[in-house]
Amino acid sequence: MPIYEYKCTLCGNTFEMIRFAQDDDRDIVCPACGKKKVEKMMSLTAGSHGSCESCSAAGPSCSYT
Repeated sequence: MPIYEYKCTLCGNTFEMIRFAQDDDRDIVCPACGKKKVEKMMSLTAGSHGSCESCSAAGPSCSYT
């Protein structure tokens, strides 16, 4: 099962859940505030981050340095 990242539109909490792609996201409850006001966030796939040679923001926050 894939891991999806969600963000609560009320409290701003972000969290991950393991879900099937066909699962209905309307039943997801924010673990911080307990509300069902969450939205699925866009995620990058593994290996799509590139490298420092192709990164224009290489610096202290770069995960490849």
